[in-house]
Amino acid sequence: MNEIKFCDIDGIKLGHAENKPGGTGCSVVICESGATAGVDVRGGSPGTRETDLLNPMEMVDKIHAVVLSGGSAFGLDASSGVMEYLESKNIGFDVTVAKVPIVCQAVLFDLSFGNPKIRPDKNMGIEACKNSEIYKDDINGNIGAGFGATVGKFLGPHTAMKGGLGTYAVKIGDLIVGAIVAVNCLGDVINPNNLNIIAGAYDRQRNIFLNTENIILSNLTNPKNPFKGNTTIGIIVTNADFTKAEANKVASMAHNGYARTMRPAHTMFDGDTIFAMCTNKVKSDVTTVGMIAANVMEKAIIRGVKSAKSLLGTPSYSEIKKF
Repeated sequence: MNEIKFCDIDGIKLGHAENKPGGTGCSVVICESGATAGVDVRGGSPGTRETDLLNPMEMVDKIHAVVLSGGSAFGLDASSGVMEYLESKNIGFDVTVAKVPIVCQAVLFDLSFGNPKIRPDKNMGIEACKNSEIYKDDINGNIGAGFGATVGKFLGPHTAMKGGLGTYAVKIGDLIVGAIVAVNCLGDVINPNNLNIIAGAYDRQRNIFLNTENIILSNLTNPKNPFKGNTTIGIIVTNADFTKAEANKVASMAHNGYARTMRPAHTMFDGDTIFAMCTNKVKSDVTTVGMIAANVMEKAIIRGVKSAKSLLGTPSYSEIKKF
C-alpha cells in the first residue's frame, strides 16, 4: 500500500477557494467524464444538495462534481458556480436541449469564525473550479472548505480549536482510494492509536483539554445548551468500478473513520456527511474498498487537524502541542 497525492488520482481534479476576512472557503472535486456516486448522511443537522439522486432507485447514474463548503446553508450557492463552469466546458447530463452538470454538495457551519455575512457563493465556486486546472499539491489545513473549520465546540467558540482540510490517498496494485475531509466537529479529535485528544474543547488559560465527552456526561441532570454550528464533511474517491448501491456502501463504511477520530461523532448538532465517487476503472471488492476508505478517512482527519494553523484568535494543534 503506497501513499499517493489525492490530487494525482486519475480522472479527477481538485480545486479550492477561500475568503480570508470571511473565514470561509470551498473545495470541489470534479470528474469530467462522470463518476458513479453514493452518500451517507449520519449527522442530525445536515446541509446538502442533490443527495436524493444518489439513491440506487433514481435514474441519473453519474455525477460530475462534489462541492464541500463552509457558509452553512448559504454556502450551497457555490454549486451554482460549479455548474456554470462545467456547462461552459459542455459537461453534464444530456437532456437533448442542454447538458445539465450533476453537482452534489455538503456544507459545514463556520459563520461564527469570521464575518458571517461573507459566505461561499457562485463566484467562489467558479474560482475553485478554475484553480482545479492548475492545482498540483495536496495542501492541508487552512485551505478550501477547511479554512473556517473549528473543533471542540460543545461549550462554544471560546473553547474551540482550529480544524482544517485533510487529504490522504493510497494505491494498492491498480486500486486507488483517497479521502478529502473538512474537519469541523462538535466533539474532540483523538489520535486513534492511543486515544489521546489532539484538538478539541480547550481551556486557553490553563492550557488543558476539557474532554467533550466528560463535559456531556457531567451534565446529565442539568444539560447545557450545546453550540449548534458544526459538521464534518468529506468525500471518498476511488477508481473502483462500482454501482450506485456499492458506492453508497463505501460511503457508509467510510464513516468508521469519523467514529475512530471524533468523540462524539454524528451528533444532533453535526451534519456529518460522506460522499463516494467511483471512476470505474478497476474491478474490486466493495468490502475491501470500504475498509480502505475508513482508513484513509481516518488519516485525512488527523492530517487536516495537525496541518491547521491558528487563525482569527483560534488556537491550533501546532500551537498548543508544546504544552
